[in-house]
Amino acid sequence: MSATMFSGTRPSESAAEPVARFVHLLSSEWIKMRSLRSTYWVLALSAVVAIAINVNAVHSDLTYIDQPHPPLPGLPPYKYDPLFHGLGSIAASVMALAAASFGAITVFGEYATGMIRTTLAAVPDRRAVITAKVVLVAAITLVLGVIVSVTSFLTTNAMLASRHVGLSIHDPGCLRAVTAYALVIPVCALIGMALGSVLRHATASIVAVVGMLFILPMLFGGERYRLLKEIGNHLPLAAQARLSLNPDGHTSLGEYPATITGSWIALAAWALVSVAVAVMVVRRRDV
Repeated sequence: MSATMFSGTRPSESAAEPVARFVHLLSSEWIKMRSLRSTYWVLALSAVVAIAINVNAVHSDLTYIDQPHPPLPGLPPYKYDPLFHGLGSIAASVMALAAASFGAITVFGEYATGMIRTTLAAVPDRRAVITAKVVLVAAITLVLGVIVSVTSFLTTNAMLASRHVGLSIHDPGCLRAVTAYALVIPVCALIGMALGSVLRHATASIVAVVGMLFILPMLFGGERYRLLKEIGNHLPLAAQARLSLNPDGHTSLGEYPATITGSWIALAAWALVSVAVAVMVVRRRDV
């Protein structure tokens, strides 16, 4: 008699492969991302550039902050806004583009090389595979967003302390601004993943990312039509910009302004819908 018969174990059971746990999927996805040096170099360089843009913007203002500004008819006296200049929209756009491209690459990269077939052959559970990608991409870009946001805020306000206009994280609106500035980065990365899952092509995915984040808002500008303005208010970067406004500043919100609650909901909705689209498309479409 064979040892298998004595053990009471069927041959098919003894030869069965161990089921991959979620932590193993995270580990494999981390190896894939880490093996592409260009990926994390681009992310790191984007973070450095974004911080440099914010710091340079404030540094350029130091010479002019103490100089009196001529009053403008119908407007309150000019007051320097550290949040507007220290957490600038240009730096946010740089990080948003880098994060969204990174998210798209993690998906269309596997389809372009054919590695997705190997991945799904090893782990047939497609939902688990894409969920592991989502978790890792969101975690990496969240850390990056926190680094950029916190470093920019602390550095620029330390510079402005010499002009007595610097802010503390405990001042009204500051924690909200820093949080939104950090969170919009993983949100954009998840949007990139959704577009990469749908299009599965490098050029098309990057063009779609640029169109979604930067071209589409142009179609919903202006204040003539309320519906268009309200749609534009709830696009990712517009929602972040609303949350980053200084409550003590004089920035005009114009007609039909977005609310704080609505802007938070918009960021959460973009993240959840993007994850749902990525999971659904990867599960249902052939490789």
